[in-house]
Amino acid sequence: MSARPLARIAGVLYLLVGIFGGFAEGYVDPKMYVAGDAAATAGNVVASSGLVRIGVVSHLLDAVFFVFLAMTLYILLRPIHQSLARAMLVLVVLATAIISLNAVFLFEGMRVATDPYFATAFGATGSNALVLLLLDTQHYGTLSAQVFFGLWLVPLGYLAYKSAGWFPKWLGALLVLGGVCYLVDLLAAFLVPDFGKAIHTWIVIPCAIAEISMVLYLLVVGVKTTKPKSERILSAA
Repeated sequence: MSARPLARIAGVLYLLVGIFGGFAEGYVDPKMYVAGDAAATAGNVVASSGLVRIGVVSHLLDAVFFVFLAMTLYILLRPIHQSLARAMLVLVVLATAIISLNAVFLFEGMRVATDPYFATAFGATGSNALVLLLLDTQHYGTLSAQVFFGLWLVPLGYLAYKSAGWFPKWLGALLVLGGVCYLVDLLAAFLVPDFGKAIHTWIVIPCAIAEISMVLYLLVVGVKTTKPKSERILSAA
């Protein structure tokens, strides 16, 4: 398959990652989890157990499409630099492993909240505390996965920058910046939580702009293959 159809497939997969990941992490998780409040967290889960199930499936679909996206981009970009393309793929695999494991904690939190056995065994307070512990684990696990969400954008951005005209250089630079911003957001959240909360809304803006720009470019343009050097890379692929 030539480069442009591969790029379009990558664009569709990236869009699906954004849809399922955005729904699960941007809507379902915040709707369930209330930091430090076991009763409220358990109450949210009980009231929306069906939504939790949909959220778990969305997390898993997000992971699946993310792996397929990385595989497609690896095939597309390995003629530029195979080692960096391979590193990009490995980082995505690590991220998706954490996402999939986190989905189990969310599902188990729902089971504890809705199964009367746990309330009987531990009491209402103990059962609620267990639900909060599971969703705490899921929340901070997702935050830990952000290190790989950030790191995979760095080789992707570098490969886009060095793609001999397939992608504009500004897009490659923007992807690298987005990766750095993800890492800054992560480090601030763990090391200086109050400062992390203060900058979170702003620090993720470059990340969103970079990834949305990449999705749109892949869907609309694919890759540019008009320059002679680009044609040589295309032939090598």
